[in-house]
Amino acid sequence: MKLILLTPAAGKRLIGKAVAKMICASEAIRTGMVIVVAGTTNAYVAEELLSRIGLSEEFLSRHFFRGITTANHKDTDEAGRLKSDSAFFGDVVIDQGRYVSGKTIEDVIERVGSGDVIVKGANFVNRSAGTAGILIGHPQGGTIMKAIPAVIGRRARLILPVGLEKRVCENIHEVAGLMNAPGASGFRMMPVSGEIITEIEAMKILYGIDTRLVAAGGVSGAEGAIWLATEEASEISDEVSRALDEISREKPFEK
Repeated sequence: MKLILLTPAAGKRLIGKAVAKMICASEAIRTGMVIVVAGTTNAYVAEELLSRIGLSEEFLSRHFFRGITTANHKDTDEAGRLKSDSAFFGDVVIDQGRYVSGKTIEDVIERVGSGDVIVKGANFVNRSAGTAGILIGHPQGGTIMKAIPAVIGRRARLILPVGLEKRVCENIHEVAGLMNAPGASGFRMMPVSGEIITEIEAMKILYGIDTRLVAAGGVSGAEGAIWLATEEASEISDEVSRALDEISREKPFEK
């Protein structure tokens, strides 16, 4: 057994690498459409994906989000957006292997079809139940409501990268019922079905290693950190150890 410590930022980097690997193994990256919807975890997905196809110099991860949670709630409005979000430049859209800059999911969603890929971050994950949820700040349901017709109606593939810092042990439908009830205030909750990718799935995708969450928490920059445990120390090769060591040094996300 070997323990692996991942801060939230390191977890995002690990997940980003795994989702990028998944997408690059799909036909959508070559002949279809891939949409990485703006979000903090998806900033890492976009970086890793564009790096794999040789276009990383065209992307800046800062401001790659719509809603965001910060320690200072005065930074954001009722929808969770930064009060000065003029720097937002759109989602990442890759059409038949080409990065189409300056576009959003709203611009291209009508062209998304079967087998195309939409990557959307989440705010709630219950791995044991296989459920995920997304906080909704927009009165029309936000970007996930733009994606659902393509996912359900046209069978696009929905990938949900979400760190285990967002783990919740409640029933997603009960939570949604509470948050979406008439008279409630604040954000709403949208339960979603898709391919949930946490740090545990990322370890398996990238390195073929089975892990489990065994502890969490920390201070001085490790707030929200998780400890993953492997079954056998021999599963971690020197090459993987070096890769994980580099990932563990990931700096906190800058908005």
